[in-house]
Amino acid sequence: MKNNFAFIFFLIVSFQSIKTQILPSIEGRIIDDYSGKSLVNVQILLLKEVTKTYSDLDGNFKLNDIKPGDHILEITFIGYESKRLPFFMDKSTETLKLGTVRLKEKYKNEVDQSIIRLNDEDLYENEKGESNSITGLLSSSKDIFLKTVAYEFSPTFFKPRNLGSEYSEVLLNGVKMNKLFNGRPQWSNWGGLNDVLRNQEFVINMTPSNSTFSGINGSTNLLTEASSYKKGIKISYAASNRSYKGRVMASYSSGLLKNGWAYTFSASKRYAKEGFREGTVYNANSFFTSVEKRINDKHRLNFTGIYTSNIRGKSSPNTQEVYDLKDFKYNAYWGNQNGKIRNSRLKNITEPILQLNHFWNINSKTFLQTNITYQFGKVGNSRLDYGGARIIGEDDNQTIIGGGANPDPSYYQKLPSYFLRDIHNPDYENAYIAEQEFIKNGQINWLDMYLANQNSTINNGNSIYALYEDRNDDKQFTINSILLKKINENFGINASVQYQKIKSENFANMLDLLGGNGFLDVDIYANQIDEAQSDLQNPNRIILENERFKYNFNFDASVLNGFVQAKYTTRKTDAFLAVNYSSTKYQRTGLYENGAYSSKASLGKSEVLNFNNFSIKSGVVYKLTGRHIISATAAYFTKAPTLQNSFSNARENNDIVIGLTDEKITAFDLSYNIRHPKINARLTAYGINLKDQTDISFYFADGLTGIENSQTTAFVQEVLIGIDKQNFGLEFGMEIPIISGIKFKSVAAIGQSVYSSNPNLYLTSDDFTEPLNYGEVSLKNYFVSEGPQQAYSIGFEYNSPDYWWFGITGNYFNNSYVNIAPIMRTRNFYLDKDGLPIYDYDEGTAKELLKQEKFDPYYLVNIVGGKSWKINDYYIGFFINVGNLLNTEYKTGGFEQSRNANYNTLLEDKTREKPLFGPKYWYGYGTSYYTSVYFRF
Repeated sequence: MKNNFAFIFFLIVSFQSIKTQILPSIEGRIIDDYSGKSLVNVQILLLKEVTKTYSDLDGNFKLNDIKPGDHILEITFIGYESKRLPFFMDKSTETLKLGTVRLKEKYKNEVDQSIIRLNDEDLYENEKGESNSITGLLSSSKDIFLKTVAYEFSPTFFKPRNLGSEYSEVLLNGVKMNKLFNGRPQWSNWGGLNDVLRNQEFVINMTPSNSTFSGINGSTNLLTEASSYKKGIKISYAASNRSYKGRVMASYSSGLLKNGWAYTFSASKRYAKEGFREGTVYNANSFFTSVEKRINDKHRLNFTGIYTSNIRGKSSPNTQEVYDLKDFKYNAYWGNQNGKIRNSRLKNITEPILQLNHFWNINSKTFLQTNITYQFGKVGNSRLDYGGARIIGEDDNQTIIGGGANPDPSYYQKLPSYFLRDIHNPDYENAYIAEQEFIKNGQINWLDMYLANQNSTINNGNSIYALYEDRNDDKQFTINSILLKKINENFGINASVQYQKIKSENFANMLDLLGGNGFLDVDIYANQIDEAQSDLQNPNRIILENERFKYNFNFDASVLNGFVQAKYTTRKTDAFLAVNYSSTKYQRTGLYENGAYSSKASLGKSEVLNFNNFSIKSGVVYKLTGRHIISATAAYFTKAPTLQNSFSNARENNDIVIGLTDEKITAFDLSYNIRHPKINARLTAYGINLKDQTDISFYFADGLTGIENSQTTAFVQEVLIGIDKQNFGLEFGMEIPIISGIKFKSVAAIGQSVYSSNPNLYLTSDDFTEPLNYGEVSLKNYFVSEGPQQAYSIGFEYNSPDYWWFGITGNYFNNSYVNIAPIMRTRNFYLDKDGLPIYDYDEGTAKELLKQEKFDPYYLVNIVGGKSWKINDYYIGFFINVGNLLNTEYKTGGFEQSRNANYNTLLEDKTREKPLFGPKYWYGYGTSYYTSVYFRF
């Protein structure tokens, strides 16, 4: 017993001696290297610790309670080059005085080198609604490989590791902003705010993050604390021939005031009557405000408000026949109206963001951040409807009549190939007439549609043509908390919990009756008048402008997500382990009773979908020396399917995808890094397996089998389940200083992405009662179409001590493939309409017909440069970038049309000199430029 008391007494005395021990501190002052002025609110972080502080109004800082040993102090400030200062803290030292630390401005960043460079290719939506927004995810990275991807590879639709943006996370002050509908960030929500979105925390691939579990392809955290911006005013103007022609931007930051307040404001306008592509109008306004109050040393509040309104004209994918008749700038979506460009496919996005943050420094080892975010607004995608009709007859003898010709100028029946479709009896005369008409005009004829509607009105009819938009109006609420806790010198944890709830209203909205007096809300292609009704509760409705029609339903979704991460650090080794759990719920509520489905199938609430997901990842970094580092990470993810891929035809019914399940992902990578004054390089090998993906497509198909009454055509929803993919490859990046100011850069991405299984496919449609199950799709070993799978870059950069700089890069791209049509790889391909095998089916011919098209490789040369001046307390800068200097024509992507669904129809089409339904492509920019000038004071 005495021994026990002695031991307890010894512990108490030891604890008290440790508790009362005063640990050393470090202090210094931060100033601008050029002007010598104090820099306020510079972040000073003790790496591998939670401990950090900020410089005061005189630039001074002090960090307390630093344990003896080796440390690294990281000093960061927006617009300045970061500094890392290694130091040794002796246990006998009370205060280590660094003296004055000078920070140099990043003049390149002042002239828009680090802007989020979204162009028309970045924002396009293909037939599945996918967009390439990877540029913005990578622009803040200091890694030479990822910087090259952002600035050199992005115009080609290259995606690192062949993963789309849904596998990366974008956060605003620690709050995940990826859309629940498709899993991707909507970059237009903060577009045009380059000056105030430069402060970003970037996490590469599966490495650890303090704020989130992160996606398999990393995360970007946009930081907007008002006091983090440099005090002053900046005004800039940019000119370009890409998405927009001009941009005006102004920003103001108060800096941290003596009363603890800080303010930052920014506004911009981007505009173009026509971008690089024909008819691509652009009109965007952006506003930003951030207000911070430092209550005391422990508590800070920050409010961020973002409002961006973006309207842009889309550009069409086209067949090679169309491009040959026009050129690679051709766009079928527009036409002249009264001498002005009018685009029928406008994307209109307005989704303001309001966010309140609370930062709490509980003590030197514990930090808690809590965020509340509310986002609301609308996204609209306009298009023409040429199915206007009227009802004749009475009671049971009513009939729907009407409809107009397809107004698409590149519609296949308007092209020369249509008149040459009979290879034994081609109509050369009409083919020539069609060719000349398309070359001479070849755009939407708005006047003809107005005249058709006026004639219909005179005859007591409704509009035949109309312009409407597919709308979704979202209201999303998010609350989360992020905890950072240092346990001891080597061990720390961080964790986060987030709850997100969204209500999404989805409907068609009538924009313009094009001179008519109403639009009959029915499906003109339906067989019976009841089946034609969009809403049986309100049959035969006449729709006016700004009214809902066609479809009307709500999505309700919620996600509860939490993660915890442990990090262990020693002088030679860093390691981490992170786990994540999420609970996801989806439900559809139909507000219309669609005539093609029973009331229960379309009207009212669907079944609630529940998904519980678990993910884990781990990694280790081993420092062979301070300059040679080996790292490895591995992860297993499960992901809930997106809202987009959970309901087979959400616009019309409550049907849930048959066999819907979670996506499973396994991944690893192994890297070797060299950090040396004469070379900075990284070599990484990676492997990723994606299992049980789901994909839904919509199209008109010809050559179908298994439909009642031997019907062979229908507008269908194609549901592909159980998709597996395998991605693997190498990433290499290297920078070598050659002589003073000149740097050589080299990057290589050598990857392969293929389908690794044969998924199942079924079709649904208004034209048949039960799903058509076509079984396995022979996709295994076909290449995934996600841009070039191999990309190489070499370049030189010169930085003058007089603050001007210049760079040139040459880039080579290869192994790009067209996106294949799955239905042509099912049993439907070799079956006749009677369900029996096609009589003269030839496997050798079929193999050639189904061979995946590989795009030609190509080279791109880009140049970039800039200059900055300081005149007293004023700064002036200039920047220019010229892309594709040699004006190379190249395809960035494309897809097979699914219309030719079986062997006979595809063989007949490919036998023609000019196929009717060849693949559709997107082309990259020719020679393009972006230049800007700024004035800061």
